[in-house]
Amino acid sequence: MAISKSAKIMAEIDKVKAKISDQQARLKELEQKHKEAENEEIVDIVRGMSISLEELPLVLQRMKAGETLGQNVPKSAGTEKEDAE
Repeated sequence: MAISKSAKIMAEIDKVKAKISDQQARLKELEQKHKEAENEEIVDIVRGMSISLEELPLVLQRMKAGETLGQNVPKSAGTEKEDAE
């Protein structure tokens, strides 16, 4: 007996659903890998800043508040005079 048209369509639907499920699992895996890679990059950046673990929360709070992290060095009087010329 030949397979009916609706049975063929249903088989195709099942194949597509299986592919979608596989792709969703792959997407979830890739998103997790991406998050791990970002976290590694963040850790590398923070370690490169030579900030102690105790200082880190304060530094992050200051960054969030928009404060500068470097030292503010005023221009010398000679520099201002040169700029005016």
